[in-house]
Amino acid sequence: MTVPSAASVAAVPRLDPRHYEPARVPYEVRRHAGTPDTLAVGRPGKVGLLELAFERIAGRTELTGHYQKSPLQIMRPLYFDPARPDLAVTFLMSTGGGILQADRLRTDLHCGADTAVHLTTQAATKVYRMEHDYATQLVNLTAGPRAYVEYLPEPVIPFVDSRLYQRTVLTVDPDATVLAGETVLAGRLARGERNAYRVFASDLEVRRPDGELVALDTVRLEPSATGGGGVTGPAVLAGHDVMSSLYVLSPAPAGRIADVLHEAVAGRGRRHGELLYGVSVLPQDSGAWLRLLGSDTRAVAAALRAAWDAVRRLLIGVPAPELRKT
Repeated sequence: MTVPSAASVAAVPRLDPRHYEPARVPYEVRRHAGTPDTLAVGRPGKVGLLELAFERIAGRTELTGHYQKSPLQIMRPLYFDPARPDLAVTFLMSTGGGILQADRLRTDLHCGADTAVHLTTQAATKVYRMEHDYATQLVNLTAGPRAYVEYLPEPVIPFVDSRLYQRTVLTVDPDATVLAGETVLAGRLARGERNAYRVFASDLEVRRPDGELVALDTVRLEPSATGGGGVTGPAVLAGHDVMSSLYVLSPAPAGRIADVLHEAVAGRGRRHGELLYGVSVLPQDSGAWLRLLGSDTRAVAAALRAAWDAVRRLLIGVPAPELRKT
């Protein structure tokens, strides 16, 4: 393994809790803290670390820095987008098959100037049942000048009694473009499992290289104690089974991006059953974002892909590629 650039290395040792523990855990999650009767926080296999650095070399984006600690890992980047052969497609993987109680996961992704990177997970992220404590997942993504980055992981599926806090920080140069997606399901829907988790909490921050906060999206999903499947918090599922978001950060006109997102999903609810959506411009005209609510996972996934494809055509003039993961 090679060592990432100095910009992607934390100021504290990797296995210091200050590196992999969130600086702040929301009360909704923190109140479930406890001592597991299995492997505790910080024990072997409970701290997953992944650091990747990409740079543009001889007309193609190359992986120039790589550190991984199980359960997080990757295979080598692939180059199979026929319209963008310079784009490094990288699958983020886990040897654990999912997230367990007391897991502390951190991923640092540095995409240098003029890079083109697509990042996704190999499969949906399963958050398993937790009887003690909770789990956290941190993702820090940095995009340098003129970089084009897509971070589109598969959905998060919270199982019965799971407790997860995930924090995603996008540090985006004003001249860079970043497409970031997030999808969460109400549970294992094929089993009839809906909103049986304890809490799913997510914070997504958009920042500039100097640390300025541009946007913050906070999600707190905490099913009611009555067992009725209701979800309370600033963002609610309101009886739906899938919530999906797409954030588009770009120097392109924010209003035009918002219009394209709207046009891509307009009318899909009539064709695929109830599908609610909203589109708005991000602060400082830094881009636009889309949020989808639905009860048909395929319809939501199709709408999200349509939005991705439309924004891609607008910003880089090429369609979204087919990604086969099975």
